[in-house]
Amino acid sequence: MNYKAPWWLPGGNLQTLWPALFARRGFARHAGYRRERWDTPDGDFVDLDHLAEESPARAVRSPGRPLLVLFHGLEGSSRSHYAEAFADFARERDLAYVVPHFRGCGGELNLAPRAYHSGDHQEIGWILARLKRQHAGPLLVVGVSLGGNALMRWAGEAGSHAKDLVAAVASVCAPLDLAASARAIGRGFNRWVYTSMFLRSMKPKALEKLRQHPGLFDAVRMSAARDLYQFDDVFTAPLHGFASADDYYARASAMPHLHRIRVPALVLNALNDPFVPANSLPGPDAVGPQVTLWQPREGGHVGFPDGAWPGHVRRMPDEVGRWLLHSAGLSAS
Repeated sequence: MNYKAPWWLPGGNLQTLWPALFARRGFARHAGYRRERWDTPDGDFVDLDHLAEESPARAVRSPGRPLLVLFHGLEGSSRSHYAEAFADFARERDLAYVVPHFRGCGGELNLAPRAYHSGDHQEIGWILARLKRQHAGPLLVVGVSLGGNALMRWAGEAGSHAKDLVAAVASVCAPLDLAASARAIGRGFNRWVYTSMFLRSMKPKALEKLRQHPGLFDAVRMSAARDLYQFDDVFTAPLHGFASADDYYARASAMPHLHRIRVPALVLNALNDPFVPANSLPGPDAVGPQVTLWQPREGGHVGFPDGAWPGHVRRMPDEVGRWLLHSAGLSAS
């Protein structure tokens, strides 16, 4: 990816914040979605938002067209700026498109005594297997930030069997070394801005989960949590079978599994990402032969703004989407 940020957005923080908060997204209207709810094997549910067909006859005319699947980031959804930008790409290319929501992220609290986490590769695999059964065409899959780590964790775990479900996968700004990213987001400006932003939504949802399942975790420790490490130690780790935050980061990180990937995979990370340190990113010797690394100097965290003021966020979805199509042997023109 030969990317250079606009001159008026210098630095990783501006390249992260501006696209998420202010940028003209480069498309004329919000994506129209059709929601589908699936029951999970453990008695819970997940919500999936499908890009609505402009014509009911389209799916009948093109039953084998590719399906672009997007796994969102921490506290993201189908309305995240990157999700709508990928929806716009899918609409232009006549691709089917779906955003599965991690549990509790679809606007309604999930039922089970669990939420979601960065290494949830079993959930990724279950969702992809069911989508594959429902869809005749190839699956092209992108994971953003937390969703990217979970996707790559699944691809490594699946090994050569991944190609039974997907044609190609891509991660965007994934924290592949979770411990390194937890340290980075817990310091200085990152702690003040990004940590505060995440905890403003995560802590109330966790306390609602506690009311749903009394005794699930220590409410006093949750109230005292001031960074993501503390939140993960009291909530994410124990609810999902990890001994501690450190155990969670070690076992859920995709980095040690990248060499096991046996399906075309793109790993995109900007070197100036505020909370994915450049020195935590993989080099060529850490990945398998099917993995392509894109590490542009700029872009921020899921930003990659482009164009003249006020900018847009189509550059990254366009390039990642074209890579997925090309790697799957489909037209990327």
